[in-house]
Amino acid sequence: MVASSGETSREESADLFRVKIWGARGTLPVSGENFSKYGGNTICIEVRCGEHVLIFDAGSGIMPAGMSLKAEGVSDINLFFTHCHYDHIVGFPYFKPFFNQANKVAIWSGHMAGVKTTRQMLNEFMSPPWFPAPLDICCAKIDPQDFKAGDTLDVRPGLVIKTGMLNHPGNAIGYRIEWAGRTMAIITDTEHTPGINDPNVLELIKDVDLFLYDCSFTDDEMQQFKGYGHSSWQQAIRLAKLANASRVGFIHHSPWRSDEDLDKIDAQARLEFNGAFAALDGQTIEL
Repeated sequence: MVASSGETSREESADLFRVKIWGARGTLPVSGENFSKYGGNTICIEVRCGEHVLIFDAGSGIMPAGMSLKAEGVSDINLFFTHCHYDHIVGFPYFKPFFNQANKVAIWSGHMAGVKTTRQMLNEFMSPPWFPAPLDICCAKIDPQDFKAGDTLDVRPGLVIKTGMLNHPGNAIGYRIEWAGRTMAIITDTEHTPGINDPNVLELIKDVDLFLYDCSFTDDEMQQFKGYGHSSWQQAIRLAKLANASRVGFIHHSPWRSDEDLDKIDAQARLEFNGAFAALDGQTIEL
């Protein structure tokens, strides 16, 4: 698994499995000289499976993601929510592909299955007093899709997306994406109990080539932030070893975590697990 470079040939494109981090920060977008390396956009992850474009979460990182997709001429997109706390939806109204009537965007959610539909949530995202304009200003074909945790999603032929419930206030969904013999998982937001490994998480990350994991805190900080719904980079490494994962990328960096802080975490983590790294905005990983 290497960072991608150059154009992908037509023959290679059918098996393409590429991940781009448009937002690696959690809780709150940040900016300034202390955040120039790892970036300050909140969670948004693009996954390319052949010609299929998948977007996970609509944090502030979805704005540059949308600009890039518009420039590329992408017109068919699937957007998946892990959950709908502010930091994961703040960029939603500013996603450029929503404003082209030729585009189709399927939007999936399952964390509130049986309580609220995806359509209801989308309407609430863009309604007074929280937002000045309704969802109807988006002229693309918006196709809301509902599922429940544990479902395997029927998105595209040959593309397997498995789901699982995570431990987070108000619920959150973890995703496992299988394509062309390779596998990755996205696990954010989730809180672990010290000494216990969540079976749902282990199932989603078993034998993956890569998983991205909520590393808001350190083990030392977990007691202070008990109940916030987040985990640690040390837990990510424990899980990676147990699940036989090849690589683990740390995401959902706390807003106070500076570049220097993350450099230190990255260096220490690599000593403990060779496939560990702190993810940064703009990073591209090819499986």
